[in-house]
Amino acid sequence: MNIRMDPMCAAGFKSRCQTARKVTEAWAWTNLYCIACESDRITPLPSNTEAADFTCVRCGALYQLKAMRRWNERRVPDAGFDAMMRALKNDSTPNLVLMHYSDDWLVRDLLLVPSFFFSPAAVQKRNPLGPSARRAGWVGCNILLTEIADDGKIRVITQGVPEPPQLVRDRFRSVRPLATINARVRGWTLDVLRMIRRLDKERFSLQDVYGFENDLSAIYPGNRNVRPKIRQQLQILRDIGFIEFEGAGRYRVLH
Repeated sequence: MNIRMDPMCAAGFKSRCQTARKVTEAWAWTNLYCIACESDRITPLPSNTEAADFTCVRCGALYQLKAMRRWNERRVPDAGFDAMMRALKNDSTPNLVLMHYSDDWLVRDLLLVPSFFFSPAAVQKRNPLGPSARRAGWVGCNILLTEIADDGKIRVITQGVPEPPQLVRDRFRSVRPLATINARVRGWTLDVLRMIRRLDKERFSLQDVYGFENDLSAIYPGNRNVRPKIRQQLQILRDIGFIEFEGAGRYRVLH
């Protein structure tokens, strides 16, 4: 994987924004590989395709590229809020590829968030655009990376050093069982997993997770049965191999 981009591919574009988009997309086309299968290439989609920029012709995986010179691992601007919430409901969000590049067109960091790692808690509604804006009233959203468990932030390039593709794919495969959970309930599973990761323990108790009851109530204000939902999600995480039940309300993290 070559971390240097070629700004000459954007010759003729006047604005920095147009140039950056052309350069970063050209780099992705020639360097990115599919993490969901063994394909070494991903293919650009037509420019008017909603939400996604690339696809894998072998397995059909979709990718959306977000490139930025100012790296932010907390929050990333995304598309319309309503469209994003529909995509979550329909389980049609693409894999998100976040690129950080330098002024001299070097790819410094590349982070991939699998499509099945997005939950309502990770989508922040922005204020509507003002009346003077070209798209007055439009409501966008931010992706809150802080609300995504570290399992769902797979590093492809770190400080200019690419990770071995097989290692990247292995990390993706280790979390792929989450994709088998129905999209309508997966948000709860992801949020409980995130709380478990916050404990930072190899072994934990049911009471430990109950300690996040207020956090989960804030995410799901209409739910009055948070503790039963926690127990349900722990069973799901057990069934897909993320944790092991040791008895008497005790669990062990498997990966």
